Amino acid sequence: MSPVALEKEDHVRDAEFNKAMHGKSAQAEGGFRAMLQKDKAAQNAAVDEYFKHWDNKAAEDETEETRKARRDEYATLTRHYYNLATDLYEYGWGQSFHFCRYAFGESFYQAIARHEHYLAHMMGLRDNMRVLDVGCGVGGPAREIVKFSGVNVVGLNNNNYQIERATRYAEKEGLSHKLSFTKGDFMQMPFPDNSFDAVYAIEATVHAPSLEGIYSEIFRVLKPGGVFGVYEWLMTDNYDNDNPHHREIRLGIEIGDGISNMEKVEVALKAMETAGFVMEHHEDLADRDDPYPWYWPLSGQLKYIASVGDIFTIVRMTKLGRGLVHRFVGALETVGLAPRGTQKTADSLALAADSLVAGGREKLFTPMYLMVGRKPEKA
Repeated sequence: MSPVALEKEDHVRDAEFNKAMHGKSAQAEGGFRAMLQKDKAAQNAAVDEYFKHWDNKAAEDETEETRKARRDEYATLTRHYYNLATDLYEYGWGQSFHFCRYAFGESFYQAIARHEHYLAHMMGLRDNMRVLDVGCGVGGPAREIVKFSGVNVVGLNNNNYQIERATRYAEKEGLSHKLSFTKGDFMQMPFPDNSFDAVYAIEATVHAPSLEGIYSEIFRVLKPGGVFGVYEWLMTDNYDNDNPHHREIRLGIEIGDGISNMEKVEVALKAMETAGFVMEHHEDLADRDDPYPWYWPLSGQLKYIASVGDIFTIVRMTKLGRGLVHRFVGALETVGLAPRGTQKTADSLALAADSLVAGGREKLFTPMYLMVGRKPEKA
């Protein structure tokens, strides 16, 4: 793989774009209510900037040059993806943007929280440790981990809109004294060496253009003896990039999830070693013998619904629910209530959902490859 060119950060530009596109919508309730408050011209710019990497680029035509172009613009690609997708995520999934395992009879949000608790447990997080959340989203996992383990969390995010929403939610839950959020690129973190007792990332470092690069940066900001825990999105050993069907699944996931360069398990393991971590545990949690598969909410298998409260959440994620959203936001665009590109963004998320289910069923992809590594005392 050719070297990755790091984008130069421009916080003033990003803040101005955030103000132009999102205005005061970060203070609105999530989902459609926030989505309808966007500036149309700014959203059009975000749509064009994001989808230029995917439009008219079929899986069979993909080259190393097209992948390199995405890697080289990883920060802009990811930032605009979440400018477009955050409200749809909150509408369809909630405030913790990740998958999880399911126990028998377990509700959706209970399972989501347990997945976060499990990572904190495996890392040994304890009261008042200073912990970095790499790619914190709107702060759902950070709030849960603070409540579960008593740590103090700094959330790092390169998207101003998500930081605003995360800050609002932390204030609403009375957690501002334990939680703060910082704007920055996780490939060039704005923290000194040896700053944190622990670092975690939940399905976020997949947005990095190089796993070796992001893991090395995490290693740098960890104190000696500190621990790093990650749920990584990876293609499994079953994935064959020369197989057109496999490549189509990978590309569908990348298009709909803002990913510049998804790797295989072997690459992640090597990246952890090269970064300097001593591996304490690694496994594909998607391979655990659970009663329900991790992808079932996207698959339409309503037989797994465990509580009445889950019905509306899960139905929104099914093909039927995604089809209704497609038609609804299309109608809103037609009458001018939703900006251009809202339907296109929703459709890309639907493509990702179908690709994720296919990748899960065929054991080509995992969203929860767990790795826990430690920085040596004498690094």
